[in-house]
Amino acid sequence: DENATLAASVSQKCLPSVVAIDVYTNQQSGYYGYSTQNSLTETSLGSGVVLSSDGYIVTNYHVIEGADALKVTIEGEEYDADIIGSDPSSDIAVIKAKNASGLTAMELGDSDDLTVGEWVMSIGSPFGLEQSVAGIVSATNRSQIMDNSSDSYQYGQQQPSTTTVYTNMIQTDAAINPGNSGGALVDKDGKLIGINTLITSYSGNYSGVGFAIPVNYAVNLAQQIIEGKTPTHAQLGVSLSTINAQTAQRYGFSVDEGAYIAAVSSGSGADSAGLKVGDIVTAFDGKKVSSASDLMLAVRSKNPGDTATVTINR
Repeated sequence: DENATLAASVSQKCLPSVVAIDVYTNQQSGYYGYSTQNSLTETSLGSGVVLSSDGYIVTNYHVIEGADALKVTIEGEEYDADIIGSDPSSDIAVIKAKNASGLTAMELGDSDDLTVGEWVMSIGSPFGLEQSVAGIVSATNRSQIMDNSSDSYQYGQQQPSTTTVYTNMIQTDAAINPGNSGGALVDKDGKLIGINTLITSYSGNYSGVGFAIPVNYAVNLAQQIIEGKTPTHAQLGVSLSTINAQTAQRYGFSVDEGAYIAAVSSGSGADSAGLKVGDIVTAFDGKKVSSASDLMLAVRSKNPGDTATVTINR
């Protein structure tokens, strides 16, 4: 079977670059109301992808959030690991395996070149078990803002305490389950194209729809973190609220949907372009804007310094 042979070949190439991450937190022990001492207890698990032979690993922020200690297993060998840095708003983090050398860095693909229907494989440690599952790219450019009211789960783990903006994600039907978080989505050449991050599910387990952060975006942030920089994102420089039919009628607006500009930051792109308080953004680069979230996602999909056309109702 050609697909079976392909799956075996891709797994063989990529598995040495996928790591299992065990997360430990300090748990206070005691008796009869008296505390004794803190002890490290394993509280969650996840996956990661090796970026360099000396142990830099990219994963999701929600995998390592709140960790007091980390251990990673790479090709059967266990290492202690340090958190190098993170970008919670993008759900990306970088950790480093201590005293590691000679690791196999995963070959990087190009997530801008994906097509719907393309063969992909999800690789990680669901439920703590090393596993590879094939599927296809179901869609690209899926975006959402995650908060605690969402029906999307980060592999059954607790929702992040900060708002997370996911832009241009890859949708796949390759099975993704608890523990896969931070693992690899790879193409038929065994190249990394995404970091597995979300499932859409009411139960917290795989139900047919999974999402990965595109590798071009994830690795760009990871490299900034490795270089000691604070990851940067495109910003318009405004405070926003959503216009709907009720608010439009109440305040007498001439449009009943869009993003209302409540404040403009001095010296920002919005300020330079002449946007004003009271403007209602109805389109961004020709794409309809129905809410503040729409505009936030559209801006976040750009790079700092990009130019965009903003349509407003003044």
